[in-house]
Amino acid sequence: MKARAQVHLSVQAYQRVFTHYAGWDWPAVRRAAAAFEAPIAAFRPAYLDEMRGLAEGAGLDVADVLAINVRTEVMYAAKARQAPLAHRTPAECSAFALVRASRAPGEAASALLGQNWDWLLHSARTLVVLEARQDDGPDFVTVVEAGLLAKAGLNAAGLGLVTNALVTDADIGAPGLPYHVLLRAILDCATVTEALSVLQARMRSSSANYLIAHASGAALDVEAAPGDFTRLYPRFPDQGLLLHTNHFLSPRLHPVDVSLWAMPSSAVRLQRLQAAETAVAAAGGATVAAAGGATVAAAGGATMAAAGGATVAAAGGAPASATLDGFRALLADHADYPHSICSHPDPDEHPLEQGATIASVLMDLNARRVWLAAGNPCHVPYTELDLSWLTAPAPAGVAL
Repeated sequence: MKARAQVHLSVQAYQRVFTHYAGWDWPAVRRAAAAFEAPIAAFRPAYLDEMRGLAEGAGLDVADVLAINVRTEVMYAAKARQAPLAHRTPAECSAFALVRASRAPGEAASALLGQNWDWLLHSARTLVVLEARQDDGPDFVTVVEAGLLAKAGLNAAGLGLVTNALVTDADIGAPGLPYHVLLRAILDCATVTEALSVLQARMRSSSANYLIAHASGAALDVEAAPGDFTRLYPRFPDQGLLLHTNHFLSPRLHPVDVSLWAMPSSAVRLQRLQAAETAVAAAGGATVAAAGGATVAAAGGATMAAAGGATVAAAGGAPASATLDGFRALLADHADYPHSICSHPDPDEHPLEQGATIASVLMDLNARRVWLAAGNPCHVPYTELDLSWLTAPAPAGVAL
């Protein structure tokens, strides 16, 4: 398993993170994480099997891999059980979807999806591309930290997912379905409706935003607070656009949204998305093509790859009358630097509190194409991932 060293780096980095942010040592983190094993087992025990496979491949205890997969929830638990966190974690993610359903027989739908994922600086060393080939469910690809089950991704059914961190006063780390397990479960879905059903299935432990789109032109943005189906707040495309950063937009939220306290850059980033995305969507132009691809390494039933590669170039055609090249430029936006859409470390912050854009992802769901910039898209070129394997026929029962 060539990603073995990166999984170890993930565990080691979060040991430092929990010590710095919460004053918890790793045994305390593992004990708190163990409370999430039963909810995951009751939901889909196969995801625990995947964690065991990751742990075995990396030569770690499964408790270590479970701990990093529930890092969001355990951090909230630390805050609730001891004292408010003395330090703010970096803001996470600026995301968009642009969709158009077919309006006449023979007219193709279109769906573009993308985001910048911003997080702690150590994640630049643990970023991987995870390719999953499944016997039961659609194959998928996800850009994620080594050792975690899923983050942003695309599956063979044409369903794509990007996401944003959120936080409310109800985020206390109570055991339930963890954020990263739900991301993994959505990538097993063939439709947006099925993905919404997954989010409704059981009690969720933490807040998050799930921006989900499909090659058919269906799209839904689901803001979720901890709890059951009554604390899901769906939002719908406006002129085909869905935009989200790191605070709730629903006017009927039940718990108190504290996202802007935790991640104050979210407000300006959303304003920049709203101003620029409308212009991009109206402009039309050329879609993006790229040469090259990422190096692939076997990893316990799945495939992981480190990011890097070739420069993005225009290649003609305008799906949904938009240009992926225009979106690439938007995701490199530096307004309100360093807390911009393209986020950079703030030199005034403690090294363990500095954040940056770790990965920028663009997806054309109809073409089953994904481009990745492994770092700040203002200077790191996008590489098209080799997804030729993803266009193969899906398992029975999964619609392509």
